[in-house]
Amino acid sequence: MIKKLRKAVLPVAGLGTRFLPATKATAKEMLPVVDKPLIQYAVEEARAAGIEQFCMVTGRGKTALVEHFDVAFELESTLRERAKSEALEALHGAQSEPGSIVTVRQQVPLGLGHAIWCARAFIGDDPFAILLPDDLVLADKPCLLQLAEAYYETGGNVVAVTEVPPEHTNRYGILKVGSDDGRLVEVTGLVEKPAPKDAPSNLSIIGRYILLPKVIDYLALMERGAGNEVQLTDAMARLIGEQPFHGLRYEGRRFDCGDKIGYLEAQIAFALKRPDLAADVRAFLKNYV
Repeated sequence: MIKKLRKAVLPVAGLGTRFLPATKATAKEMLPVVDKPLIQYAVEEARAAGIEQFCMVTGRGKTALVEHFDVAFELESTLRERAKSEALEALHGAQSEPGSIVTVRQQVPLGLGHAIWCARAFIGDDPFAILLPDDLVLADKPCLLQLAEAYYETGGNVVAVTEVPPEHTNRYGILKVGSDDGRLVEVTGLVEKPAPKDAPSNLSIIGRYILLPKVIDYLALMERGAGNEVQLTDAMARLIGEQPFHGLRYEGRRFDCGDKIGYLEAQIAFALKRPDLAADVRAFLKNYV
């Protein structure tokens, strides 16, 4: 029987050094795209896929991430008194159900695999999603919902994948592929950041995963991989042959908001999708391009 997907882990302990000084006192996941922070986009995408419980793997100075989803009594009261109904509605969109968000600390930066292992008690024996808020996906159907449909179809591990230029394979986890129907790709191997000459394909994993809990057993071995870190890719590779494992060519456009150019592009793309902003954004862009 395929267990219902209810849990998501959000690794948010990074320092955001590529956005200093903006991230000196602000979590990078709180950087806004138009008028919502990256962390809210990730949570809303997860909710659209049926996720009910969230675990944020945090570090020092990251309390604002949880506070963003809390009730702001004073602010709400002020908005109500001033009849700011639109602003009040926007605020309510960020609130979470009581008890639906928990946090754990990743005290030392030992990689993505270590961050997921830190959430092991939250994960338990359940399938779980992973969302990296730096990866923002603009799609008519939310990316994680597409992944969840593939999970219920296959009953196994599913990762979102996209094609990257062959010369960029050393930046990503790359798939070795078996059968391929143009949508779902059978994963026969995984390599973390291979040199272009060693890459088995140009299909890269992006920051959306649905995994079965067995992966925690391999993460618990604390084996170091690329960058001398505990790599999630290496642990996932151990699942191949034991459990179904597929890559999904999702529909949508991914923006790397951990990169300044990707972040700026996301601002424009998301603003152009907004009926209240699109015309004005198109007009001012003509002044610069």
